[in-house]
Amino acid sequence: MPYTTNDIKDIERRWQKYWEDERTFRVQTDPSKPKYYVLEMFPYPSGKIHMGHVRNYTIADVIARYKMMRGFNVLHPIGYDAFGQPAENAAIKNKTNPAQWTYQCITQMHDELKQMGFSYDWGREFATCDAEYYKWNQWIFIKMFERGLAYKKASSVNWCPDCETTLANEEVINGACWRCGTAVVQKDLEQWYLKITHYAPSLLEDLKKLDQWPSRVRLMQENWIGKSYGVEILFKVKDFPDAAISVFTTRADTIFGATYVVLAPEHPLVKKLSAGTSQEKKTLEFIDKTANKSKSLRMSGDLPKEGIFIGRLAINPVNNEAIPIFIGDYVLMEYGTGAIMAVPAHDQRDFEFARHHQLPMRIVIQDPQNPSISAEKMGQAYEEEGVLVNSGEFDKVPNEEAKKKIAEWMQLKRSGRLSVHWRLRDWLISRQRYWGTPIPMIYCPSCGVVPVPLHQLPVELPKDVQITGEGGSPLARVRSFVECVCPKCGKPARRETDTMATFFDSSWYFLRFCSAHNNEEIFDQKDAQYWMPVDQYIGGIEHAILHLLYARFFTKFFKDIGLVGIDEPFTRLLTQGMVLKDNEVMSKSRGNTVDPDEVLSQYGADTLRVFILFAAPPEDQLEWNSDGLEGSWRFLNRVYQMVEKRYVSVIARSEATKQSQQDDSDTTLERERNIAIKRVTQSFEEGHKFNTAISHIMVLANAIDKYKIDPGNLTQQNILNQAIETLVLLLSPFAPHVAEEMWRQMMGKSVATIARVAWPSFDENALKTSTIVIAVQVNGRVRAQIQVTPDMPEEELRKICLADPHVAKYARNEAVKKFIVVPNKLVSIVV
Repeated sequence: MPYTTNDIKDIERRWQKYWEDERTFRVQTDPSKPKYYVLEMFPYPSGKIHMGHVRNYTIADVIARYKMMRGFNVLHPIGYDAFGQPAENAAIKNKTNPAQWTYQCITQMHDELKQMGFSYDWGREFATCDAEYYKWNQWIFIKMFERGLAYKKASSVNWCPDCETTLANEEVINGACWRCGTAVVQKDLEQWYLKITHYAPSLLEDLKKLDQWPSRVRLMQENWIGKSYGVEILFKVKDFPDAAISVFTTRADTIFGATYVVLAPEHPLVKKLSAGTSQEKKTLEFIDKTANKSKSLRMSGDLPKEGIFIGRLAINPVNNEAIPIFIGDYVLMEYGTGAIMAVPAHDQRDFEFARHHQLPMRIVIQDPQNPSISAEKMGQAYEEEGVLVNSGEFDKVPNEEAKKKIAEWMQLKRSGRLSVHWRLRDWLISRQRYWGTPIPMIYCPSCGVVPVPLHQLPVELPKDVQITGEGGSPLARVRSFVECVCPKCGKPARRETDTMATFFDSSWYFLRFCSAHNNEEIFDQKDAQYWMPVDQYIGGIEHAILHLLYARFFTKFFKDIGLVGIDEPFTRLLTQGMVLKDNEVMSKSRGNTVDPDEVLSQYGADTLRVFILFAAPPEDQLEWNSDGLEGSWRFLNRVYQMVEKRYVSVIARSEATKQSQQDDSDTTLERERNIAIKRVTQSFEEGHKFNTAISHIMVLANAIDKYKIDPGNLTQQNILNQAIETLVLLLSPFAPHVAEEMWRQMMGKSVATIARVAWPSFDENALKTSTIVIAVQVNGRVRAQIQVTPDMPEEELRKICLADPHVAKYARNEAVKKFIVVPNKLVSIVV
């Protein structure tokens, strides 16, 4: 590599400018060529890239460059996920407009990404806050509305007091806002939802198609979608003939042990049932108290379960027992029916709740290890298998068998019905903020809720808006935005002032990249047919449920309306590991970040790229190591000097080496060259093992260093040249700037760019060695090491072994009972 940092900077700037001027990585749809679409999850434009960005995007770039050299028409685009609360917060803090702050950040990030030498098709660059992009968000929303997939309803929602906006369930992490970490509370609001549940069966079933996704991501989605089979049981309410409580359970085998019922505090029957009872006031107070807890916190297994009796009794339909009705903070309206039957002897949460409230327990599944224990003496719930007891005609039936028998029996008696339930709930997309896509709906006193006509899109964000961070949506305070006319009747009407969740923006951006600046339609269907699905998608495991599930949902919707012919957007998924320093994830709050700009200024992009990929496999965590960075610098410097000092470009290829002209050192280098090609290629094709690929490149460099030639020997110079050319080609996806410099400037290759040079191929015959060393045992003990040709016939091998003096000392031909050959490894002689 160049000797000084200034040389590095000069080379990198020169080749980055060349790629930009020549539009090296611009691509077009070309059905005559095989395509490859590689995409990393696009960044939020916070202003500076961090090491997590560098790692993610370097992984993608190396794959893109490799596929180009393999002859693929490669689409590798970049854009910015630019809407969201941080821009509003920054605008308030800096007393500026969110658009101004965001586009300044995009400019800075754009420049930093270019410094890394990434092979993006910059002609497809866009930001989701561009009106020409979010126009199509609005178009999608209206199409969903027309199909009944977008609707508005009043419900209790997750509310972040700090961001002052609603959150989807998936955006609440451990009881806190995913964005700012503030504890989430509950609030009753009318909100817009997308009916993702309509696609629950296909979202679950099609996970089987994603065999090139990490298994843990598929499992996370499977659990989130949560299909379960069970029984819906109707509990009548004593002295209240107009009400019945519907409970879904997968454990019909425990119904005889249900000793109380628990409703979610938000359940619509709670206030009705408690009205007029002595518990009414306490019930209402508990409802208000629970509203200040997030749903994920209420579901946590670490906290005590709180609840209160509401003054009514339910009737267990299988034994007609009157059992108390409670409300409890650990029951959520969003799951099942918002009500559970509690079987405290066989469910730990119910057990703890019953102990706290001194409620009765009944054992209905016998513990085979402790069959005579009473419910009063149980230290915890028994949740394992066993036979039924205290269960009427089902006594002595194994509980797994009883699940089906009791379910069918209840359906026959009409006290329950077989049912399928899903954990997945519809997606709440309303947000009470400014910096997002305006929801394109109008409220008319005469016509009701009316979508904005498609020809009037986009509904643009107004620029004259005061963002103070106080009190709901800023758009609601912009009179010129709110006031409009009904597109149906022409009467005065008002616009929706909520904006869309930013995950809406990222649920289809990969399709927009196929024809990024098409103003006439959402994307060109021929382009999408050619490029989609994304062949390799790369991003963090933290998006396993949120983004990836939504992207799958949108793709299935697009297929249903005839825009695409696929139903899954991403063929292969790679989830890269985090970047650590001092065994902690890099973050500003920990004060352990490493600024990529500082590394680039000292070592350059290629050194950083090689270090990032050599330090750990892509899926593993990467521990930052300055010594490793220095080692990558020295290696590239060494290769650069190798080309400079040992490559002689005037040697004609007509003097190409013949096998008969090679001596042992020539054959050895040629074998190492072919081994390197094979192993580096396998590293790409068999799981993107970039750290091992770089190791194999280093092994080839060592072999070149050891190879000595006689001055003026054209045969040897050609062998050396070919080995160096292979080394530079194999290195080029990892260190593109210095590879381009060596290939074009130092080696004099007359090509447009090394990125389009064909990937080298290997010769299997050249991988074979002329001789091998095998061990020879006599009666189980190694007596000699002999040198033979590979795959030598057994009869010839026998003669050589028995002729060896160290073997002959212990074995003679006439005394040999067994002669066992492990091909190319071992001979075992028994005498």
